[in-house]
Amino acid sequence: MKVLIIDSSSLMYRAYYALPPLKTKNGELVNAVHGFFSLFIKAVNDFNPDYVVTAFDLPAPTFRHEMFKEYKATRAKAPEELVAQIPIIKEGVREFNLPVLEKEGFEADDVIGTAVSFFNEKDFCSVVVSGDMDVLQLVDKKTTAYLFKRGIKDAGVYDSLKVQEIYDGLKPEQLIDYKALRGDASDNIPGVVGIGEKTAIELIKTFNSIENIYNEIEKETAKVEKIKKGILEKLKQNKKEAFLSKELVTIKRDVPLSLDVNNFQWKGYSDRGLAFFEKMELKSLIKRIQKKENLTLF
Repeated sequence: MKVLIIDSSSLMYRAYYALPPLKTKNGELVNAVHGFFSLFIKAVNDFNPDYVVTAFDLPAPTFRHEMFKEYKATRAKAPEELVAQIPIIKEGVREFNLPVLEKEGFEADDVIGTAVSFFNEKDFCSVVVSGDMDVLQLVDKKTTAYLFKRGIKDAGVYDSLKVQEIYDGLKPEQLIDYKALRGDASDNIPGVVGIGEKTAIELIKTFNSIENIYNEIEKETAKVEKIKKGILEKLKQNKKEAFLSKELVTIKRDVPLSLDVNNFQWKGYSDRGLAFFEKMELKSLIKRIQKKENLTLF
């Protein structure tokens, strides 16, 4: 059995910025709506899932903001034109007989991580659809990622081998520690100041985790002697930031959600869903569904 787990917030942001300002005859902006459901249809057609999960962010602060008030502080506020389309996208999801999955205090990534664990425990294969490489830490034997890059036209499948190829041998689960060292400017996660991509990869390949790094430093082992003096000092000076960063970048897998497999069963494109597309004047999407073609956006 296969479940498609869609990072809805990531896809609608990507669609909004990638597509021109499409409007209905009444002047209502629907570019994010059009783009999101274009990607939705493409993913469903490509993977033919038995179940579909659509995860969303909520506007309220999350536990990460409580831990670190500067979390994502450098990000620009979402434009009102996009925010206005979010309820429309959620309406469309529900018209296709799917629940909108979200949880106050958590991000869509955490909802996704929890859904992945839930379905994998039932021996399902999961495909996480996103535009954010952060979800690569969830990849394992039962889980792949389907990522859209460079707008919404270029997509690829990422399994464990693909992740290791990209990150010079690091396994998906090691990306958490890698990012804890390197930090993430887009989310304002500090990491260890002065440690870049190459050094972070070398350290994780050598020590496997930041816990091991600091245990070895404390014991002054032979492995530690191989760390350059400048890097060692940076690690010592930024220990607190490294562990904080690891907590911030780790996707939760235990969000308190009420999950029932039957609620996510994909029964195909419902008449109500097609009527929603008609109402939103997304006739090109209706034609693509009716022809049962893989979606080509442009």
